[in-house]
Amino acid sequence: MTATPPNDPKLPAPPSGAADLWTALRRHTPARIGLPRAGVSQGTAAQLEFQLAHARARDAVHQALDLPALAQALQPLGLACVALHSAAADRPTYLQRPDLGRRLDGPSRNRLAALAAPGETFDLALVLADGLSAQAVQAHAPPLLQALLPRLAQGATPWRLAPIALVEQGRVALGDEVGELLNASLVAVLLGERPGLSAPDSLGLYLTWAPRVGRVDAERNCISNVRPQGLPYEWAARRLAWLLGAARARGTSGVALKDESGTQQLQIQT
Repeated sequence: MTATPPNDPKLPAPPSGAADLWTALRRHTPARIGLPRAGVSQGTAAQLEFQLAHARARDAVHQALDLPALAQALQPLGLACVALHSAAADRPTYLQRPDLGRRLDGPSRNRLAALAAPGETFDLALVLADGLSAQAVQAHAPPLLQALLPRLAQGATPWRLAPIALVEQGRVALGDEVGELLNASLVAVLLGERPGLSAPDSLGLYLTWAPRVGRVDAERNCISNVRPQGLPYEWAARRLAWLLGAARARGTSGVALKDESGTQQLQIQT
C-alpha cells in the first residue's frame, strides 16, 4: 500500500547526495515527518493541514449513525437487521458515560428477547455499532461483510447467523449482551474506532467466544484499522473468518487464540 503523498511540497533541504529524501520517506507512511518550518515555527501549510485533520477527527466523533442508510446498504447481503440503542440516550451522554454505552436500553433488550425463540441458538451474532466514528461503520462495514459472508459459506459446517444488530451509541462490550440475549456462540462487533489525525474512519473488529455480560477485553480478539488505506477488506475478512472458525473449533477467544490466518505474511509479501 502507498500512503497519500503530502499536500505540502515544501521540504527541508535533504542531506548531500540524497535528493528528495523526505518525499521518498513520506511514500511509506502517513505520519507527519520532515515538516517544513519557518524559524522556530511550523510551516503554514503543515499547520493548516494539522488543523484540518483535527477538525475531521472531532467531526467523526460527533457524527450520527444513519441507520436507514446502513440498513439499505446491507440489503444485498440478504440478512435481516434489527435496530438497537444503548443505555446512553444521546451523544453527550455516550461520551461522558462509557458504562452506559456498554449496555442496551430496555426496549432494545425486549426487542432481542422477542427474536430469540425458546431453545433457539445462533452460531454468530454480528453487531454494527457507531463507536467513536460512525462514518467508519457507514463506509466500511457493508463491503467488509460482503467479503466475509462468502468465506463463511465455504466451510464444511454451515454458520447459523443471527439478525444483524445495528446499534446507536454502542461500545465494544455491548456486543456481549447482544450475543447473550440471542443465545449466540460467538459475537463479532464491527465498530468505529477512536479517530486519529491520519484516519478519522478506521473500523475495528472485536470477536468474543461465548458472549455474556461481564466479559473482559482479554477474552476478545481485535482486528484494527480496516479501511482501504489501512487493512483492506479482503485481508480483514480472511483474518476474521479464520478467527471465527478457530474460535468455534477450540471454544475460546482472546489471549488463548492466536491469529494464524497468514495475513501477516501476505502483507509482508505484498
